[in-house]
Amino acid sequence: MRYTIGVTPPVNTGACLPSALATSPVFLLGRLGYALKRQAVAELEEAGYSFYEYSVLTLAEDGTCKAQTEIADVLLLDRSQLVGLLDGLEERGLIERQRDQNDRRRHVVKLTRGGRQELGRLRTLVNRIEDEFLAPLDAESRSDLFAILSRLARAHDTRFAVPADVAVAS
Repeated sequence: MRYTIGVTPPVNTGACLPSALATSPVFLLGRLGYALKRQAVAELEEAGYSFYEYSVLTLAEDGTCKAQTEIADVLLLDRSQLVGLLDGLEERGLIERQRDQNDRRRHVVKLTRGGRQELGRLRTLVNRIEDEFLAPLDAESRSDLFAILSRLARAHDTRFAVPADVAVAS
């Protein structure tokens, strides 16, 4: 299914996409996702963090995934790769790892006070990027976009399942 976009395009610079690409949701989502991720990665790196480090800090704050293995699984990271990320965050004083009291084989990851402060700074940066990227959309369109993207994400990836205590628009 192809869609016609009813928005006045920016001034033509001479480089145009063929209609087969310009009307393809797969192509548009891919290109927009790539552009947004590239910008977020660049700005996070400029702030001294990787996209994965930001994700780990967010998961540590949330507390849903406390064990290292759970964090690796949610982020689709090799466990040895995660250990390197955690080592770096721990050296910077942003997280602490402790043995799980119920299972001594597991390590629990906790955000430190400094980690919480740094995550707040990074979240402000990410929110600014999001606001700039979505600036062409009004509040209702942003809400609609989020609902559609959430529904697609849940349909294709169980990691996007919504906790029972959270209401989500279908």
